[in-house]
Amino acid sequence: MSLRCALRAWALFALLGLAEAEDQTCCGPIVPGKEWRARQSECAKELALPVRYVVVSHTAGSSCNTPALCRQQAQNVHHYHAQNLGFCDVGYNFLIGEDGLVYEGRGWKVKGDHAGRAWNPISIGITFMGNYMERVPPPRAIRAAQSLLACGVAQGALMPNYEVKGHRDVQQTLSPGDRLYELIQEWPQYRG
Repeated sequence: MSLRCALRAWALFALLGLAEAEDQTCCGPIVPGKEWRARQSECAKELALPVRYVVVSHTAGSSCNTPALCRQQAQNVHHYHAQNLGFCDVGYNFLIGEDGLVYEGRGWKVKGDHAGRAWNPISIGITFMGNYMERVPPPRAIRAAQSLLACGVAQGALMPNYEVKGHRDVQQTLSPGDRLYELIQEWPQYRG
């Protein structure tokens, strides 16, 4: 990582009050679970890295556009997944906030519960916090997601020729919402 890149990332971390972050290869800020107060994960099944697929979804709930609101929303999603659905942790590998930050769910190495039995063991699940049936996420959220995917390739978690799929491409659902689905279909890595 270049010195300039490292200084820029750490300046942002200091501004946002993030004590620790996964900033290998200058991927941009990733808010660790303990920073948004996720409870200790009980998940044990690891992914065989690198994976070929990324499944993009939306939470279909409230959006968030500040770090404080996004931390709360990540906690809400985590609570719903762990308490109501009985998951061992939040179901996604990463959550994207409208504040332009990435919130770590299960991370790169742990199998998620985001796209069904066939897809969970072979994909990374990223979700945009909000409902994107009628609107798209703001540009900073899209940039955060694309930076995260480049980071995954740089770290060896994603194959260089990875494929992006919408949640509705792998399960019967309206996720990731009509507008976000239209947008990801324009990404060069999209394969429906």
